[in-house]
Amino acid sequence: MDAELLELQRQFESAQQVKSTIRLSDRNVVELVQKLQELQYLDSDLLHTVSGKEYITPDQLRVEMETEIKKSGRVSLIDLSDVIGVDLYHVERQAQKIVADGSGLMMVNGEIISQSYWDSVAEEINEKLQECSQISLAEIAAQLHVGSELVVSFLEPRLGTTVKGRLEGGQLYTPAYVSRITAMVRGAAKGITVPTNLPTVWNLLQQVLQDMDGANGVSVEGAFFQSIFNGLLKEGEILGSLRAGVQWTPAVFAHAQRESVDSFFSQNSYISYEVLHKLLIPQPKQYLQSRYPEGIPLDVVFVHPSMVEMLDFAVGDTIEHGNWLDCTSVLPAYIGGSDASKILSLCPSLQSAIKCSTAVLLGDSCVFSNAFIKGIYDQLEKELDTFIHKNPYYQGLAPTTHPTNDHKIGSSLAQHSETKELDDDAARSKSASEKGPKKKRGKLTGSAKVGTAEKDSDNQENIPNKGKKSQRKNKDANSLSTSDAKSGSKKDKVKGDDSNIPSEEWVMQKILNLAPDLEELGGPEVDSHEFLRILCSHLRPMLVNSLGKRRNTLLLENAERRKRLLDSMQTYLDEVVLDMQLYEKALDLFEDDPSTSAILHKHLLKTMATPMVDKLLLTLDMDNKLKNGIENEDSQNQTRPLTPADRISLAKSFPASLSVKTQALVEALEGKRVDTFMDALRVVAEESGLSLKKLDKKLERTMLHSFRKDLISQVSSENDPVMLLPKVVALHHMQVHNKALQAPGRAISAVVARLKDKLPDSTYKVLMDYHRATVTLLALQAASTGDEEDCSADRILSKKELLESLMPELKASVLGPTNS
Repeated sequence: MDAELLELQRQFESAQQVKSTIRLSDRNVVELVQKLQELQYLDSDLLHTVSGKEYITPDQLRVEMETEIKKSGRVSLIDLSDVIGVDLYHVERQAQKIVADGSGLMMVNGEIISQSYWDSVAEEINEKLQECSQISLAEIAAQLHVGSELVVSFLEPRLGTTVKGRLEGGQLYTPAYVSRITAMVRGAAKGITVPTNLPTVWNLLQQVLQDMDGANGVSVEGAFFQSIFNGLLKEGEILGSLRAGVQWTPAVFAHAQRESVDSFFSQNSYISYEVLHKLLIPQPKQYLQSRYPEGIPLDVVFVHPSMVEMLDFAVGDTIEHGNWLDCTSVLPAYIGGSDASKILSLCPSLQSAIKCSTAVLLGDSCVFSNAFIKGIYDQLEKELDTFIHKNPYYQGLAPTTHPTNDHKIGSSLAQHSETKELDDDAARSKSASEKGPKKKRGKLTGSAKVGTAEKDSDNQENIPNKGKKSQRKNKDANSLSTSDAKSGSKKDKVKGDDSNIPSEEWVMQKILNLAPDLEELGGPEVDSHEFLRILCSHLRPMLVNSLGKRRNTLLLENAERRKRLLDSMQTYLDEVVLDMQLYEKALDLFEDDPSTSAILHKHLLKTMATPMVDKLLLTLDMDNKLKNGIENEDSQNQTRPLTPADRISLAKSFPASLSVKTQALVEALEGKRVDTFMDALRVVAEESGLSLKKLDKKLERTMLHSFRKDLISQVSSENDPVMLLPKVVALHHMQVHNKALQAPGRAISAVVARLKDKLPDSTYKVLMDYHRATVTLLALQAASTGDEEDCSADRILSKKELLESLMPELKASVLGPTNS
């Protein structure tokens, strides 16, 4: 046997020493393996290792990975890839299958972790917890290099078993330590007798723990104290109420609060929220509503329904006897302002009286019967007649027509004024009534009539404004209302036009003369004028409305006149503005010659724009007077020329918005650019409700054709040698550039010079000869004076004869032989 073995060893050694005649390279081996796979001699897939010199099957890869996982319980996929020598991609695929098949495994941040690993970690945590009494989850997560959520997920199932502790607020505590903290929280809670903010208590307990345990003591989060406190409250070991999770009110304090509130409310039938705030009761309104469902919550106080019954009886008696009442004289001194107004609104007698129009509530606390108001108003209307006759502004009205207020008062003004002043004076009365004065009820004295107030006096009518353009009508109304609102909202700022309506002081004085008791309204501590303004704010708009109704008649008569006036102005603008646009187009040809361009612009503004602006300003002035009810006879001077001062004066007399725009138009008229003027004109037209037609191509061709015919006719019939030249030049310009041009004498030479390259030489020569002769003639006429008059006359006559001789040739050059 030994001999055979030795023989085999010898043969094996000799075989190893013999050099092979056939060697396979790595490439041949790879191809051989691929061929075996194609022939399906290999049952499973093969994976390349990282080195590329070895193959491994997926099953073997899985076996080796499971072996590594069992060794440590937690292994990184990257480490597995390095250890096994397989690409990370294959390792991740097998790892997903292993985790899916294994119930005790999980994949966390590229690591495979087994439950056995968590069990061992939990045991280590428990040992450390028993030593330290407290461990932070953040500390555990940092040591394990995992997230806090994962730490919580594996600790919670093991609390009470593997880990002997309690998890609160991101901290682990031992049961003994939890019991100690619970006892501290229980003692602190039972020692509190007033409402307390719990975070403050927890801060004190933390300080106590630090003093007891020293610097090495365990820090406790406030959430841990709060959790223990909530558990004690739920178990009933401490009594009280917890609001918003942090505000603790002990039961003993709540009992004392209830007794104090019940005592005050039962004695006074009201209680203020301030009293409850002093008792440290949060949300006093909700507290009182829940405790006294029958009570009435107000802004400052909470009242018993008996308070409303008492005030209702006083209001009913006041209305029945036609008097007035300040409800603060009936209510307790602490109730005023908006609270008094709310209590009044709950009085059935007042609600019924307002519905039946037998009483009115002014301000927050003043109730006036309509019989009292009617008596005052009747007397004021008599005084109003005296006011009208004394005011010169109303003398222009017909005797059968009652005088009315100034141009700022129409029916729409009266409506706006009433609303505005009621709001303003109600606000003033509110501030006055909140001062707490008390006042008795009063009666109307003198010869005032007692009756039911007419509803018509409270209604406002709208003035039909029949202008041509609805846009103008709306803007006029808005401007009117805005202007009046500003003038009526301030007591001491009275504009000049407001002298035509009864002022607030005038009405108040008349009211005091009729009812002297009202002077003491509000008591000695409060300015009685504030309360008088409440009544004045109710009566004055009625008086203003009366004036407005009388004036409506005149306004309606003027409406048709305004329509005719604006229609006429619109027709005029339609014609003149188109002509302006037609002539404006010719000015573009001279933009390269600033001096000539300026002359042409100024000439067009002077000859066409100036009459148009004058007529527009006069028309708008007449329309403004008619709109405001001012007597104005049909002006015969509507087309009269105006001076620059006249234009500025008219522009400043218009309402604010229109005044600014018309002043800009006047400035543009004095400027040097037609386009600037046209822009300003469009703005004024839009503000005035007028429209400007735009020159389109079709209309331009029609107007140019008509303009050419007119020029030809004028040239043919013109016999004045001087006046012929500008018309011939304009016609030449028309024929060359197809543009209508208006050129003054100063610009003729420049226009002629521009025609040099456009006209035949013979035509241009005739035109230049005629132009030079005309210039010479005008110079001689201007220079003829004194002793040289006879000599100059001969020379002037000679030049005229020369021009007359050239006229046929000049006409023929532009009209042709036949037409000339």
